[in-house]
Amino acid sequence: MAGVKLKMTSAFHPQSDGQSEVTNKIIAMYLRCLTGDRPRQWLEWLPWAEFCYNSSYQQSIKTSPFELVYGRPPPSIRSYVPGDARLPAVEKAMKDRDEFLSEVRDRLEQAQQQHKVAYDRRHRELQFSPGEWVWLRLLQGRWRRCR
Repeated sequence: MAGVKLKMTSAFHPQSDGQSEVTNKIIAMYLRCLTGDRPRQWLEWLPWAEFCYNSSYQQSIKTSPFELVYGRPPPSIRSYVPGDARLPAVEKAMKDRDEFLSEVRDRLEQAQQQHKVAYDRRHRELQFSPGEWVWLRLLQGRWRRCR
């Protein structure tokens, strides 16, 4: 009823559409960055990584995935202020969390920048005027001149 069409894929053939493929590549690179420094702790930090990805601005949708799904900006996280917590364990956990979130955001921006550079390397902006002749590729191996 919502007009959504399901496109089935498998783990070995995720190329159902370009957007899913790019998203999968970004998340894979993001998780590699995440697990590279903390190979034994990645499961502990995975929810925070998910939150960072979902709350980051996406150029393609002009908002964050969180805002797109829920219709409001993501909730803010209280920043770590030294001496704010009463227990040393909470103090350490908040300090570690803030350091990790800062690292993850930097890595996510780095991954997005690398994908943008790779896309820009192959992409070129084309503009056509009405009545101009262009070559269209309709099927593999078949070319046709259209106006």
